[in-house]
Amino acid sequence: MEAAVAPSCARTSLAALSSLSLPRWARLPIIPTASCPSIASSPRTPVSPKNLCCRASLAADPRVPVAETKKTHVEETADMESFSLLNLSPLDGRYVQKVKDLRPIFSEYGLIRYRVIVEVKWLLKLSQIQEITEVPSFSSEAQSFLERIIREFDINDALAVKKIEKVTNHDVKAVEYFLKQRCKSCPEVAKVLEFFHFACTSEDINNLAHALALKEACNTVIFPVMIELCRTIRDMAKENAHVPMLSRTHGQPASPTTLGKEMANFAVRLSEIGKTFTEVQILGKFAGAVGNYNAHKVAYPNVNWPRVAAEFVRSLGINFNPYVTQIEPHDYIAKLFNAVTQFNNILIDFDRDIWSYISLGYFKQITKAGEIGSSTMPHKVNPIDFENSEGNLCLANAVLSALSMKLPISRMQRDLTDSTVLRNLGVGLGYSLLAYRSSLQGIKKLQVNEFRLNQDLEQTWEVLAEPIQTVMRRYAVPEAYEKLKELTRGRVVTKESIREFTEGLDLPQETKSLLLDLTPQSYLGEAENLAMVIDDAVDLENGFKLL
Repeated sequence: MEAAVAPSCARTSLAALSSLSLPRWARLPIIPTASCPSIASSPRTPVSPKNLCCRASLAADPRVPVAETKKTHVEETADMESFSLLNLSPLDGRYVQKVKDLRPIFSEYGLIRYRVIVEVKWLLKLSQIQEITEVPSFSSEAQSFLERIIREFDINDALAVKKIEKVTNHDVKAVEYFLKQRCKSCPEVAKVLEFFHFACTSEDINNLAHALALKEACNTVIFPVMIELCRTIRDMAKENAHVPMLSRTHGQPASPTTLGKEMANFAVRLSEIGKTFTEVQILGKFAGAVGNYNAHKVAYPNVNWPRVAAEFVRSLGINFNPYVTQIEPHDYIAKLFNAVTQFNNILIDFDRDIWSYISLGYFKQITKAGEIGSSTMPHKVNPIDFENSEGNLCLANAVLSALSMKLPISRMQRDLTDSTVLRNLGVGLGYSLLAYRSSLQGIKKLQVNEFRLNQDLEQTWEVLAEPIQTVMRRYAVPEAYEKLKELTRGRVVTKESIREFTEGLDLPQETKSLLLDLTPQSYLGEAENLAMVIDDAVDLENGFKLL
């Protein structure tokens, strides 16, 4: 194993990516850019996980050292597009710019980085347990050395781990060996190398790595965009609170509303889902091979291992689950993803309604110079952002639902089916993020067409049948409903025919005048007020967070 982690390979250059398990035609040398500098030039130059943006070229010669390769901006852009042509998933190809914030979290790099965090923190925890005399308290210098491994972990470190994994064929063990090799240069830590991964099963490391990834992804990437979406729809509600709009139930004309009130409905629904996220407890386990601290108790019988495990897991910002098998049962992931799925369902409803309103002409779409709507019909301005959002939400929900149904099920004390499934946590959230940003992009292009909204209302005076028959009932006019049904159902109803019917009613003059003044545009009930007070109903401060 020593040969696999020799210093010469521990700092693998980015160019090595070009030959890792790729066919000859796809061996693309990685070209460092301003956001992904050449690590070959400095063995300890850290690469921020937020800027893992590397470009590859089909034309570049793999034999040319990375440091000697020079590219213009135009060439680098072409390189990036060439590389994206080889991606299996559109999340890493066509749509990468919209989901790139998730890549340092849910990529293979991200998973390795979180594993390193857990392994290093566990060694530090062991050094604080008085009964474990073999791991004395570290000096401040040794602690800083270990913390620096976490803080400066970069793409080269991840590549070194992957190279070790080629030999071990075990991803978690590769992380352990990587850390042992890295820590040989620190005398204090070098004395206790065998306490890396002490008493751990791989799932002790993995479940905490996935928990950290989910918490960071949701709190720093997914939830902020959800909040932006809710806020944008809420603002649409207030801005258009006064704009009358014909309702449609079963696709047919119904009692009028306002455009703002219909937007308010969605803002409230989405924000209510946001509150449920605070009810999800991100859970972790650290109890060994089958959840009973078997090896722990044999090695150190006098240590209160359940308490130590609980303290350690909570120190990572994760809630502790004491009742587990080899794995944390993933019930919290199912609960979290079910909530995301419901948020997505509501957004699908929103996308489809906006699509319909655009089709009816209630919204115009601001055009962008150079864009094409149809390859054969030059006039087309299609609602592509909302269609893109709807389609990606369907994909997101398919993945999230599959994860929610699969992950809580594991044979006896554990089978391996969850391992491969867990690698797709970022897929469902990635398609969700892509959809949210597509909806936001579409909303920015919308322009309310009040003329068309008013035109529809002017052509549907039959909607006043409801208030007229309701007032007639108040004054005990017999067969009120039936009389309005005879006047309106299946007939062309005009302003004049409604007025003529109303004037012939035996009602108090004041009441009759009120009905005569009523129009489809003014028959709005409390719609405008409900839209204007939307801030009272939409809480974006206390939801949308994993505690």
